[in-house]
Amino acid sequence: MFSLSDNLQYYLCTGATDMRKGFDTLCGLVRTQMGRDPLSGEVFIFVNGPRNTIKLLHWESGGLVIYHKRLESGCFERPVFDREQNTFQMKWSELVMMIQGLSMKNLVQRKRFDPVPVRQDLRKTDSKKYTVFNLKIQCFLVKKIKKVVFFE
Repeated sequence: MFSLSDNLQYYLCTGATDMRKGFDTLCGLVRTQMGRDPLSGEVFIFVNGPRNTIKLLHWESGGLVIYHKRLESGCFERPVFDREQNTFQMKWSELVMMIQGLSMKNLVQRKRFDPVPVRQDLRKTDSKKYTVFNLKIQCFLVKKIKKVVFFE
């Protein structure tokens, strides 16, 4: 089935990607630059230089799937990550916010129980507000949605 959900792992390729690349070349980028296995079932996210096009590469049973979206205006906002890394693990909620055009800056995460602690490297040190990179699914955005299909 063509779908993505919050139970998958998402990895952003931190460099700009040529959107002419197809299945084989993107798999090569996953192996060489990101150091991951494209057949693992994880979702790999690629954004072009102008940040108006995004591709998601995902192995589903039987074959690879590419989800491709081009914005007619505006651009995708990338999350803050270490520029020295070739890959950045994202959460489902971050991907949804990125696709929907919501800014990930200056958001406040309300205290919720989470057995996984907040990543220390993403906390703001001068404020009680935390940068929202470990958001749970935003209730105003995807309150009841567990899966999103990227076809319009």
